[in-house]
Amino acid sequence: MCTATALALPGVAHSQITLKPDGQWRYLFTASANATTGNSDTANLNAKGDAVRMTEYDKLTFTGQASYANSDGAKTTQRLNAGSQYNRDFSPRNFGFGTADYLRDRPSNIASRFSVATGVGRHVIRGEDNSLDLSVGVGYSDDRYVTPSEVADSVRSTYGRLEGVLAEESNHKLTSNTSLRQKLTLYPNQRDSSAYRAQLDVGLTVAMTPTMNLTTGVNYRYNNDPGTGLKRTDAALITGVSFRFD
Repeated sequence: MCTATALALPGVAHSQITLKPDGQWRYLFTASANATTGNSDTANLNAKGDAVRMTEYDKLTFTGQASYANSDGAKTTQRLNAGSQYNRDFSPRNFGFGTADYLRDRPSNIASRFSVATGVGRHVIRGEDNSLDLSVGVGYSDDRYVTPSEVADSVRSTYGRLEGVLAEESNHKLTSNTSLRQKLTLYPNQRDSSAYRAQLDVGLTVAMTPTMNLTTGVNYRYNNDPGTGLKRTDAALITGVSFRFD
């Protein structure tokens, strides 16, 4: 499935939540909806929330997103995902991390996917205006399918596997009110050396007021063994408006 949708999936545009190492919780909420009727009947509904607590030596984040799209009576998007990540520095340049994620995506035949991962990383660039982190780790994912599908050379209703985690993430302050964020993550399958997943998220945020941002982003997902009858790629172009609560 490959789509390019305005005002769809705004949460994955990576709006910039305020990050201050003061131990206080901060929140970001994004929502959008659009609809057409007549020769085409379409509807898109999306909502996403983020929460973060950061200190001088660690950071805890939570995120959740729900997305729905209907085109001429066909449900093209039914996605629910939630996740959490904890990072803790054990030196000025090095850190450890742990993650837990949940995904439900029926058009992609995923009734549920639970994933956990842990590893270490390095702050290659650590500045107020520019940053770059590299990380490596290991994780486990368990998929349950809406209908049984041929995955890894067998017809399965569930599929659990050990995965590697290789990631790079950077943040850049381009102007006083414009910031760019990108993250690329690879998940090589340790059960089947020929299989892997990849995720790329790129987001541009323009602050319009102290609490309201305009966001534009591109999201790309790749799975070289998604199951019978499914495409390997999912892509989206996103625009939306987000609100910060500090």
